[in-house]
Amino acid sequence: MPVSNESLPDVFILLGFSDHAWLELPLFLILLFSYPLAMLGNISIILVCKLDRHLHSPMYFFLTNLSFLDICYTTSIVPQMLFNLGSSKKTISYMGCAIQLYFFHFMGASECLLLAVMSLDRYVAICKPLCYTLIMKHQICILLVSIVWLSGLTYAVSEATLTLQLPLCGHNELDHLVCEIPVLIKAACGDKSSNELGLFVVCVFFLAVPLALVIASNAYIGRAFKKIKSAEGRKKAFGTCSSHLIVVLLFYGPAISMYLQPPSSMSRDQPKFMALFYGVVTPTLNPFIYTLRNKDVKGALGNLLRKIFRYKGGLIFSVK
Repeated sequence: MPVSNESLPDVFILLGFSDHAWLELPLFLILLFSYPLAMLGNISIILVCKLDRHLHSPMYFFLTNLSFLDICYTTSIVPQMLFNLGSSKKTISYMGCAIQLYFFHFMGASECLLLAVMSLDRYVAICKPLCYTLIMKHQICILLVSIVWLSGLTYAVSEATLTLQLPLCGHNELDHLVCEIPVLIKAACGDKSSNELGLFVVCVFFLAVPLALVIASNAYIGRAFKKIKSAEGRKKAFGTCSSHLIVVLLFYGPAISMYLQPPSSMSRDQPKFMALFYGVVTPTLNPFIYTLRNKDVKGALGNLLRKIFRYKGGLIFSVK
């Protein structure tokens, strides 16, 4: 579709919660607290999984990738949201909006697939324990993660590029907190049915299919619980799988309600709350959900903290 210069504004105005101005200060404070918390939690997961040799397994390799994704995911939107909520000038440049569009959807699509891969890993570990080391070799894990990242990049480049080609007919107001594909489609003028259909089809692959795989793998895992003889083994398997299921529900639920319906049919405030949920709340909670319900990670984190304090204590003592 040809795009005229008139349809490309210099800046977008992100209306956010301008109709509910009283929400802006509480939301600003929540983001100001949650963003460093998300960074701290996810960076801690990465450090612990890398430094503790007991956590050099496929499960924690995928968890490290999830934490890195969440760091990039929140960073692609939260700083801009904080700037707009703390300022009367609620704008983002066209180029800034395009960059945010690519990165936000790249990380989001990759996370959709990675959560399914993590469920596959748990299925093999619990249902096929004797074949686990053979199936989930390091090379296979790297291949799976590479497919996840490349698929996410392909989705972001294709869908974001098609969305940016839609004519805006001079409109530069987005009733949202960030630049997101459904909101840009809704703001565009002209025939948008092909873009809405294309987004729906692609999101079936990135949302509905991975969710079906997660549900199926956990159904098989549920059947395998009765075959685990030790109570400790059942408790550990249940803790790992329940943590992953909580993360899956927190992420897929809002994303499905956002992307598997036509943008034109969404209510005005729905995209804002959904973006806050899967773009801020879930990445902030993920490291704590996995840490609090995983004895291995808690133990490794405790060992790391003890080493840090012991090193600092020894350093202070030597200086004195």
